[in-house]
Amino acid sequence: MRIIFFGTPEFAVPSLRKLIEAGHRILAVVTQPDKVKGRGHILSEPPVKAIAKQHELTVFQPKGIRSDEFRSTIMSYAPELIIVVAYGKIIPPALLKIPRYGCVNVHASLLPKYRGAAPIQWSIIGGEEKTGVTIMQMDKGLDTGDILQMADTPIAHDDTAATLGARLSVMGADLLIATIDRIATGSLRPIPQQGAASYAPVLKKEDGCIDWERPARDICNLVRGTYPWPGAYCYLSGERLAVLKSGIVEGRGLPGQIDKIQGDNVFVATGDGLLVLAEVKPDGRKVMTAGAFARGRRLKEGAYFEKRI
Repeated sequence: MRIIFFGTPEFAVPSLRKLIEAGHRILAVVTQPDKVKGRGHILSEPPVKAIAKQHELTVFQPKGIRSDEFRSTIMSYAPELIIVVAYGKIIPPALLKIPRYGCVNVHASLLPKYRGAAPIQWSIIGGEEKTGVTIMQMDKGLDTGDILQMADTPIAHDDTAATLGARLSVMGADLLIATIDRIATGSLRPIPQQGAASYAPVLKKEDGCIDWERPARDICNLVRGTYPWPGAYCYLSGERLAVLKSGIVEGRGLPGQIDKIQGDNVFVATGDGLLVLAEVKPDGRKVMTAGAFARGRRLKEGAYFEKRI
């Protein structure tokens, strides 16, 4: 099938690879502009662009996709289908109407739950026991289109946004290929979304700030769901401390107070239960165990982490 692919991050790479391996004709790849990253301010290209270049595909990186000029460019390729996987911008109605088979999206949730930009992160933060991928026929709404196919997977107790995202990206790629095959044969019947919708907005840095009044389970979910970005964090005597790994045990105490320091772990009281800090990173320092951090700061049981600064 003649396809134009819209995608940007690592999550979209397996889908593009599978399309190429399946023998579909990728007319062009549309991705976000290169961005400056890191302390060295190095110009970095999106992962999708890197794969497209390896396969000598035509790449477009427009700052905007709503212009008549860009629409004309897409029309000139006469695509039969547009595939969208974590592109990063809403596809305007003018583009949705171009392909014969419309536009198909790979979305990392079981729609209508977690519509929006960060479904993987918010599904973990929300304490969901399972999630999945939905192949959706796109319309003008935000992830409101009819469902073409869907697959689910359990969320493991130690899953992070990184590990779950990697698994869902492969699931989505496999399901996408199966969906396209059925679109081509006309054997697929779109099904309207059913049930209550929920939303997964773009994560902001402040979303990672730990509220010690929350139950330990909720905070642990926050740590997992915000890893690797924006990351969960708290403060101790004004110093920002990123929390990379944590666990939960039973216990009681004043929220934010260190209950005990034991080996590599620091046990902190919350609104319900104890949060076990396992791996942390102080600002400007390397990753270390929470126990090493506590010993380096000469922390004592009874000291407090601040809720916010």
